[in-house]
Amino acid sequence: MDAVVLLNTINLTSGVGFLLAGAAGCTVRRRGRFWEATGYAWRHPRAAAFTVGSVVISRDRLSEGVWRHEESHIRQYAVLGPAFWPAYALACGWSWLRTGDWWSRNAFERRAGLSAGGYRERPVRRFARRSRPGEPAAGAVTA
Repeated sequence: MDAVVLLNTINLTSGVGFLLAGAAGCTVRRRGRFWEATGYAWRHPRAAAFTVGSVVISRDRLSEGVWRHEESHIRQYAVLGPAFWPAYALACGWSWLRTGDWWSRNAFERRAGLSAGGYRERPVRRFARRSRPGEPAAGAVTA
């Protein structure tokens, strides 16, 4: 058995992926070393595809580019196991804070390849500059 598949089996994330795919009525097929579950019809998440363990869940069969992007997430699950979920949520929050979207500064999406995943990178928003003691705040009215 492939080491990544074995790790995702041991850490139970693939089991969660199979349960979710089954509950959503997906058809699960082997694709290379991993599994592709197509026919996902639930409203959320709205992404074209998402990965849980070694299972890539999508509405339709994925292009090779998107599949390679999702394979990167499979390897991330092998390293982090269930800790992937809170870590990914934090990365989404950081990206949203910095760019207004959940992918542009998300370390997991960046490592998987933004363009391969179909994402367009947004520029980083600048945080407001804090004034120094004795210096008026930006936009402050002084007499």
